[in-house]
Amino acid sequence: MPADRPYHHGDLRRAVLAAAVEAINEGGLARLSLRDVARRSGVTHTAPAHHFGDKTGMLTALATEGFDLLADELSAHPPGPDNLLEAGVTYVRFAVENRAHFEVMFRPDLHNPHDQALAAARDRAGNLLTRAVVAAAHPAPGPQTEVASVAAWSLVHGFATLWLAGALPEELSEDLEGSARSVARLLFPPASPDGDAPSRPADASPGGPAAD
Repeated sequence: MPADRPYHHGDLRRAVLAAAVEAINEGGLARLSLRDVARRSGVTHTAPAHHFGDKTGMLTALATEGFDLLADELSAHPPGPDNLLEAGVTYVRFAVENRAHFEVMFRPDLHNPHDQALAAARDRAGNLLTRAVVAAAHPAPGPQTEVASVAAWSLVHGFATLWLAGALPEELSEDLEGSARSVARLLFPPASPDGDAPSRPADASPGGPAAD
């Protein structure tokens, strides 16, 4: 594809981000360059810089797109006592199916820290995870809700990272969603058949240790 092919400005953002995903999937973040992305997009080597400013701007846009995609998938699960488990599985599936986005999203050293669109997309995804924790809380959410949210996030993020690295035991590395669901149940089991949230030890509930 010739590097100087004309392009429509309205299509450039989408074309460049798609090319960046392709490049990361093939060669990793370390080898990513604007020149290579331009070549893959079929535009002049200066076009991505004109649109995004620099490599940081392009990666900031890619991270923003990733958080928006994650939030869209998380929002498909309505609040409820089982939402936390399914949100966790959705998070893992997203990470594996969108590896390039996932690698960039949690690398603040690669982003523009003042980008408002990135902050809004990140907050949207984070709020949906917190909503799932609150919906599953038993007893009612309290001061430790944020800690519980981080615990839930850490579990599914860690599982996804280990899966992508090929570091999981063989018995857990064949069925992505089944394994993710089994691991997630250790921290947030599904609701009991009568509709009540399952009981947990007082020091393990999203509300934290038993209140005074």
